[in-house]
Amino acid sequence: MDRRELRAALVAADVADGYYRIEGIHEPAPTPPDFLFLRQAPDGVWETGAYERGRYGVVARHPDEAAACAHLLRLLV
Repeated sequence: MDRRELRAALVAADVADGYYRIEGIHEPAPTPPDFLFLRQAPDGVWETGAYERGRYGVVARHPDEAAACAHLLRLLV
């Protein structure tokens, strides 16, 4: 699964847009106060985590996009 497929799966599961941010695919505006995220780190690994109180907190680092997408999907569905 890639980020576009993840977005489609979340839409199909009726997960509210404000619950998550997927870098380059789904970036809700205005930015919600709290949400889960998927992003690529500067070192190339993929990260999933939570944005709370103005801070990003990484929950897990993944070797590839597919693993990160699967993790975020499990967190949200």
